[in-house]
Amino acid sequence: MIFLFFQARVTDISAAERAQIASRFSVSVTWIRKLIRQQRETGSIEPRPHGGGRASAFDPEAGRRLREAVRADDDATLRELAEAAGVACCASAVHRALRRLGITRKKSRGGRPSKIGRS
Repeated sequence: MIFLFFQARVTDISAAERAQIASRFSVSVTWIRKLIRQQRETGSIEPRPHGGGRASAFDPEAGRRLREAVRADDDATLRELAEAAGVACCASAVHRALRRLGITRKKSRGGRPSKIGRS
């Protein structure tokens, strides 16, 4: 509703009117100023597109190397897999890449089996 209101008269709003409009629509005066500036700069008050995000540490080639590293040593830690793939990143980035590639891992229990059963 506020967009329709602004489309009609966004350019001729005084400071006092901004405060009234902000109160009426439960928004901040700063947000109204932002809309006015956006209307002036772009000619529209439509929401801007998402700006994107940080690029993945694993490009397709690094993903291929990661897949090979898991195949070669399925018991490796995430840090070891990052080193094997040749990517300098944190463990959580390796985890996200594995999830994106559809690779699930369960480290082996290792050691001797318990005499009393699974714990």
